[in-house]
Amino acid sequence: MSAPGVNQSRRRLLVAATTVVGAVGAGFVAVPFIGSMNPSAKARAAGAPVEADISKLEPGALLRVKWRGKPIWIVSRTPAMLAALPTLDSQLTDPNSAVEQQPDYCKNPIRSIKPEYWIAIGICTHLGCSPTFRPEIGPDDLGKDWKGGFFCPCHGSRFDLAGRVFKGVPAPTNLVIPIHMYLNDTTVLVGQDQGAA
Repeated sequence: MSAPGVNQSRRRLLVAATTVVGAVGAGFVAVPFIGSMNPSAKARAAGAPVEADISKLEPGALLRVKWRGKPIWIVSRTPAMLAALPTLDSQLTDPNSAVEQQPDYCKNPIRSIKPEYWIAIGICTHLGCSPTFRPEIGPDDLGKDWKGGFFCPCHGSRFDLAGRVFKGVPAPTNLVIPIHMYLNDTTVLVGQDQGAA
């Protein structure tokens, strides 16, 4: 039984309003708390792995993502691109990737886990410029038979579509392959591999 003169409808309205305000306040407190569990921008820059969606990457195209402040290239190689790789061996400084510029699982003629996808750090091994993607086939600017790859405009270093460096250019070694793994058919994780999982 309620006290005489108490307005029950007003009491219910005040209780409901207080409950709503309390719930909204709890939400405002919870969001930053939950957000604090994500890695900070500093942690991501220091090397937190980066996921890349390759589902829409067309054959012959290049996808760029960033990891540790560096450009990461993901190239979808066509069968013709792959077929051209062994024909270049005699023109390359390190065709068999003897210099440690890649994880062991990419120490093969195509320098990748899956033949159709090639992943590398997009920085020239000469002075740190970023080479341009030149997938076209035919004579290059120097009049040489070009079968696709990367050209560094800073000092003229050239790399094939497996990131292997050509002879007679300033870059001393092949492009660096970062550790990576495939989470599924459409997602690659750069910065972590099965050994670290």
